[in-house]
Amino acid sequence: MSNLFDSLTIRSLTLRNRIAVSPMCQYSSTDGYATDWHLVHLGSRAAGGAALVMTEATAVLPEGRISPQDLGIWDDGHIEMLSRIVGFIHQQGALAGIQLAHAGRKASTYAPWWGEGAVPESAGGWQVAGPSSIPFSENYPKPQPLTLEGIQAVTEAFARAARRAARAGFDIVEIHGAHGYLIHEFLSPFSNHRQDEYGGSFENRTRLALDVIKAVRNAWPENLPLFLRISATDWEAGGWDPAQSVELARQVKTLGVDLVDCSSGGNLLHAQIPAGPGFQTPFAERLRREAGILTGAVGFITGPEQADHIIRSGQADMVLLAREMLRDPYWPLRAARQLGYPTTWPVQYLRAAPAGSKGR
Repeated sequence: MSNLFDSLTIRSLTLRNRIAVSPMCQYSSTDGYATDWHLVHLGSRAAGGAALVMTEATAVLPEGRISPQDLGIWDDGHIEMLSRIVGFIHQQGALAGIQLAHAGRKASTYAPWWGEGAVPESAGGWQVAGPSSIPFSENYPKPQPLTLEGIQAVTEAFARAARRAARAGFDIVEIHGAHGYLIHEFLSPFSNHRQDEYGGSFENRTRLALDVIKAVRNAWPENLPLFLRISATDWEAGGWDPAQSVELARQVKTLGVDLVDCSSGGNLLHAQIPAGPGFQTPFAERLRREAGILTGAVGFITGPEQADHIIRSGQADMVLLAREMLRDPYWPLRAARQLGYPTTWPVQYLRAAPAGSKGR
């Protein structure tokens, strides 16, 4: 059995442990550019001992941002600061990942501390797109259905973004197919009412996801891992569900996806989600078992014993922590100490480390 602090090798890379920093929007960019906030936010978590530090959802097109303040990688100008951040993460012994995203019908909305719903064009918003003209809620923008040419443009934008990510030095790309954003909108029959080859059947609803994966895998270096985040269920009958997630996982494995990051929900405003400690972990376990693919567990994972149990019991191959990493950027160092596993500390912090600890 593996434990939380065992290494994990995927393609040419080896993660020093099974702990990743989950993508978390910071709403701190202008025109998509990373800032010193991102350098400190992501860099401190690399210094804190995580094996993989992921950027927030990073838009492949300007209209794919969740808010006007979201991070982007649609322009070559974005590469320089992202490369600086990657370099610092590497100096701390961690791997750097980037989540490529398009927000679809949930784009052009306010950063959470500034309000809710649609940002008007007069305040920097824009016309949003989706599979169908169904808004997420009454105060969200009404999407324009993507044409076939528009779908092709989005697919190509993901591929260009992957090439830029490689130029910036990232180790891992994750495609965002969860939380009610564009790819998930196509997967779910609740938001996808199309009558063409991108709507209706399972084969058609998954077509965009598979198109994007093929394009990104072709653009991304063969020796580097590719992840996919999905919402394993819409949490409502008749929608996207775990059985469909298993079948999608089987298919994407053959296309070169190395790990499925298993989240849930986000596509229905009033879905009844039984949130609680480890509530999404069974999805990671099921996909791992039935699709034979590496999985990541995310959602209300807070305690070292809880995270270690997930790995030891074979429920997932990696845990991704979000809010707990905001509360404690050095959670991995604390977890290693609490569980009695050896780990390395930044040499600058060795004076505070347990006796016998090694520096990096």
